[in-house]
Amino acid sequence: AHTLVAALEKGADYEVDVRYRDITLNASGLQKLADRCGSLPGLWRSPSRRAELVKQALLAREFFLRDRQYLVQDGKIVIIDESTGRPMPNRTWHQTLHQAIEAKEGIPLSDPPETVARLSFQRFFRCYHKLSGMTGTANEAASEFWHVYRLAVVKIPTNRPCVRVMHPDRFFATEPAKWGAVVEEIARRNATGQPVLVGTRSVAASDHLARLLEARHLPFALLNATRLKEEAAIVALAGERGRITIATNMAGRGTDIRLGPGVAELGGLHVIATERHESGRVDRQLFGRAARQGDAGSAQAFLSLEDELFRKFLPSRILGLLGKWGPGDSGGSTPLLRRSLKLAQGGAERQARKQRESVLRADLWLDEALSFAGIDAV
Repeated sequence: AHTLVAALEKGADYEVDVRYRDITLNASGLQKLADRCGSLPGLWRSPSRRAELVKQALLAREFFLRDRQYLVQDGKIVIIDESTGRPMPNRTWHQTLHQAIEAKEGIPLSDPPETVARLSFQRFFRCYHKLSGMTGTANEAASEFWHVYRLAVVKIPTNRPCVRVMHPDRFFATEPAKWGAVVEEIARRNATGQPVLVGTRSVAASDHLARLLEARHLPFALLNATRLKEEAAIVALAGERGRITIATNMAGRGTDIRLGPGVAELGGLHVIATERHESGRVDRQLFGRAARQGDAGSAQAFLSLEDELFRKFLPSRILGLLGKWGPGDSGGSTPLLRRSLKLAQGGAERQARKQRESVLRADLWLDEALSFAGIDAV
């Protein structure tokens, strides 16, 4: 399949739905496959089966990027949790997608896992008679917690008042302009001794920023999925005077980054987000690294119209309007830009919620169907 997709061209032979991560082969693509598979073994002579395998190879090529969705470690594909930034070495993608990514990377193909039983997270948690949890970002999902689990969300006041200073988001037309502004902001705050924590969405982005800081001779610590063993030591020093820490979403989640002597007088830890996430809750978790337990702290996001969130979830007409009347490379913020961000993030969160609801409905339907036949689904 990996060899076959090399002959297919995006737009001419297949269409890409960026928002829903889907691939559709058109008539030209299907005909090319038929022409090339005539002399191949029986599996490839089945139109539906070969289209399924080629679609997985195209998904691997278009949507699954090295150092963003996965790592290559010790000759194996290791999935990265896009919400936490942590590697998940014992997880695999299903329906031969994992093998398609292995083929793309030139890694020996593993055997597809055999599914003995399956259960969605929603149904798994509903098996408990008593269920509770704690997180700092549950309030935004209160309606879903009630709809799925019949659990209410209760806000608990913080031990000390939060004094975090949230600076307005800065918008840029292009990614190079955004990264340049991020480096300048880091250098400006570092010159005063204020510690800075920079959050990136992927390993690739954190490595890119590391190279930019090296070019400016700015010392930093790098924390991402490839440096998991160093997390505790890096997080322990992130609040010290003059420290620069680059991290993916995994940075010190659930821990307090303690400020070093004299840092509170400098404004505390400053957090920079280099991209907004599809879930606003993940953004809040990153910003929550600053100003913990009543400490001083601040946060700000640097965004570009080329970020994945805007490209996937903003209609093309709005992107065109922003390109014409947008921020340029000034890093400004206007009501139109803020509204566009809210629109894109809201669309992403609605889509994710609908997908979770769809998984639960399918799980319940399967359980009911198998129960009717006298079979246990789990």
